[in-house]
Amino acid sequence: MLALRTVLGRCLAGPVRGGAAVLGSARGGGGPEFPSQLDVLPPTMLKKDYANVSVINSVDDVVKRLLSLEMASQREKMKIKTQQLVEKVRRSPNDNGSFEVQVAILTAKIRSYEEHLQIHPKDKNNRRRMLMAMDHRRKLLAYLRRVRYDVFENTCKQLNIQYTLPPPYCRRITKRLLVKKAFCLKVFQEVQKLKAPERLKQRKEWQARARAAREAQAQCEGTPV
Repeated sequence: MLALRTVLGRCLAGPVRGGAAVLGSARGGGGPEFPSQLDVLPPTMLKKDYANVSVINSVDDVVKRLLSLEMASQREKMKIKTQQLVEKVRRSPNDNGSFEVQVAILTAKIRSYEEHLQIHPKDKNNRRRMLMAMDHRRKLLAYLRRVRYDVFENTCKQLNIQYTLPPPYCRRITKRLLVKKAFCLKVFQEVQKLKAPERLKQRKEWQARARAAREAQAQCEGTPV
């Protein structure tokens, strides 16, 4: 039964993969190939679900090939790549939710989105998801940098992340902001015009008091004792 499944799998794998290649060439998909983070995975590595199975060493080479990354989908390869990044920064074997693990998972997603957008630059939905993941990762890294700087440095080093400090104040300039700023400036100028007569009056009173004080002081100095 296992041999029959193996033969059927080999027969089905050939035409489908070849048909996909023909379809891709017919659609004009023979453009430049961009490097992927999944290229470093060896094709002989077993899938994640079959890596720890004890019976896997007793099967033949055809079954191993079917269960390896050579026949795996993109999602299965992404699971293994994410697991490799998580293993670099996790605190313990049971650590699945710390800030470092979350940063590693988001890093794998962001790099996958970047590779997809290089081939499909007009995919706005995935671009939006990538920007949301980048914003989430930036917040996690900012927290690690503020609370545990040594963990922050190790995470950036292990995951090859170049962290850039945000500006001290960043506000997007919009039309509404410009109109509001111009309106506030105009209101300030009008208020200054209304207060000008009162300020001029106060200035004249201060000058009169200062002049009277100087005259009184000069009169006191000229009076004989």
